[in-house]
Amino acid sequence: MKHPTFLMIAFICCFTVQAQKNTSGFVNLFDGKTFNGWKKITGNADYKIEGGMIVGTTVLSSPNTFLVTEKEYGDFVLELEVKIDDTTANSGIQLRSHFDAQANDGKGKVYGYQYELDPSSRKWTAGLYDEGRRDWLYPLSLNPAAQNAFKPGAFNKIHVECVGHEIKTWINDVPAAYVVDTMDSKGFIALQVHSIGDNAKLVGEKIYWKNIHIKTTNITPTTFPPNIYVLNNIPNTLTDYEKKNGWKLLFDGVTSKGWRGAYKDDFPKEEWTVKNGEITVLSSEGKEGGNAGDIVTLDQYSAFDLSFEFKLTPGANSGVKYFVTLTENNTGSAIGLEYQVLDDALHPDAKLGRDGNRTLASLYDLIAAPKQPRFVHKVGEWNTGRIIVYPNNHVEHYLNGIKVLEYERGSQAFRDLVAISKYKVWPNFGEAKQGHILLQDHGNEVHYRSIKIKELK
Repeated sequence: MKHPTFLMIAFICCFTVQAQKNTSGFVNLFDGKTFNGWKKITGNADYKIEGGMIVGTTVLSSPNTFLVTEKEYGDFVLELEVKIDDTTANSGIQLRSHFDAQANDGKGKVYGYQYELDPSSRKWTAGLYDEGRRDWLYPLSLNPAAQNAFKPGAFNKIHVECVGHEIKTWINDVPAAYVVDTMDSKGFIALQVHSIGDNAKLVGEKIYWKNIHIKTTNITPTTFPPNIYVLNNIPNTLTDYEKKNGWKLLFDGVTSKGWRGAYKDDFPKEEWTVKNGEITVLSSEGKEGGNAGDIVTLDQYSAFDLSFEFKLTPGANSGVKYFVTLTENNTGSAIGLEYQVLDDALHPDAKLGRDGNRTLASLYDLIAAPKQPRFVHKVGEWNTGRIIVYPNNHVEHYLNGIKVLEYERGSQAFRDLVAISKYKVWPNFGEAKQGHILLQDHGNEVHYRSIKIKELK
């Protein structure tokens, strides 16, 4: 017989655990036995309940299939466990999502935020995708430290926080994606079985979900550790997290403060405008240098993380240059390393140079940004560029969250490329210790906004 004191302690411990569960604020979205509170839409993939788990299985010739909650949720913390047996299977968890019953000729379409489940070698699990709408928001290439956290063939712990305009994701307790966006404030949650088309080899792949629960009240957002990139889709703003981690706006969205014309003392009075939260170079017959010329930051930078949004007009050409010294006195655009901003389809420059090294996001006339894995929004839509220059002179270009090229500034390989480029006439091109950031006037209308920088040490 157990001692009464032992039984009392056991009872107290049991009560304490149960009390913690009852007061934590989480409630089950899946009872482990039925599909109460859920419904299947858009596709024909199979969902069954086995051993307290929801098991999704791929089928031929079906669009993406979703098991969605009947309720909609706004602010919440979502936790669950997921296992994917096959590295070719792709899945996702919809957040604040919606259903358009009239889309696709009445077959319907799910759209909204999606927590990516990607067991492939790409390793983008816990990135944020915009299903049926804008495609990728936060490819996990933006946070390489989280790319190895997913465990193929094992259950993985998913944690998501949607609070206000902020969405944060974790995979196995590793912070992953951080997005600030205003598109959706509420919507349903859904479990996806991805379409496999007519690929018979992929029939029967399974995804397992269990321990699905949600908290919708008394939410205290979890603070991310330092120095994780934030995709902030609220124009010309910085979150408190970004400010704390050293980010500063180079364009305030209202004035030209912090900018001047290249080789000039003031901001151009013509051909550049600041309105509607955008800084815009206007059309002037496509001439390099235009009527007003380039604009540069007042300050100079050596090692930095620079992020900016740009919107092209048809056939437009521009660029974001860095390490601009303004010492060459070039008759056209000021000289510097250039992140190419170009309509590849319509502007002839895309076909010049060598092997595509004058196309969008390329290091102009030096290194091409390959078409794959490059991800491009259409002309007239906003794209996000990013340039990182590390203190050791390693440089990376990103386009819409995907790294498209990298190089070592000042290396022999870099100098060999300069020697066969248009820049060969300038000694030590691109190797200055510091320089201005420049927005190029190439005589075409191009819009910029959300220009922010973090100096690196």
